[in-house]
Amino acid sequence: METYFSHETAIVDEGCTIGSGTKIWHFSHIMSDCIIGENCNIGQNCVISPDVVLGRNVKVQNNVSIYTGVVCEDDVFLGPSMVFTNVTNPRSGVNRRGQYTKTIVKKGASIGANATIVCGHDIGRFAFIGAGTVVTKEVPDYALVVGNPGRQIGWMSEYGHRLKFNEDGIASCLESNEKYQLTNNTVIKIDEEI
Repeated sequence: METYFSHETAIVDEGCTIGSGTKIWHFSHIMSDCIIGENCNIGQNCVISPDVVLGRNVKVQNNVSIYTGVVCEDDVFLGPSMVFTNVTNPRSGVNRRGQYTKTIVKKGASIGANATIVCGHDIGRFAFIGAGTVVTKEVPDYALVVGNPGRQIGWMSEYGHRLKFNEDGIASCLESNEKYQLTNNTVIKIDEEI
């Protein structure tokens, strides 16, 4: 018995593993051998290519293409019409199947509407990629990246608020009051006692 919802216009190919509570909406195509975790939401008109892996609670908004080689960890947000690539030098007349470059989107990261992730550039934990950004290099944990090409302009909390660090390299999230430490261009969340 299926424990997920799939709209009657969606296509789910054989060999997929789909977690309970997941919803797949209108005109989406989940291709063979995908692994989709529990409580995911796949918007309308999405394509998830063979062997893609999505963790738990991944939100895929409308018109998103996720190509072979992409892994999204738990709690990832993929904004409307964003896209991944999986070949660095595509040519229509040259078959490069089997040469796909892997891209990992780590836990809690958000990728804004119409962003493009050039393959082979991992997105760090809780990173925030602005709408329309073109990611052409690795993105650190908690980084805020915008523009074309994407450039880092700051840091974000796990709740999605911009962090402002004091002279000691400490910042607090405006919503959660969780504290973060910036040292040598690396951000980590710290215990409240500090």
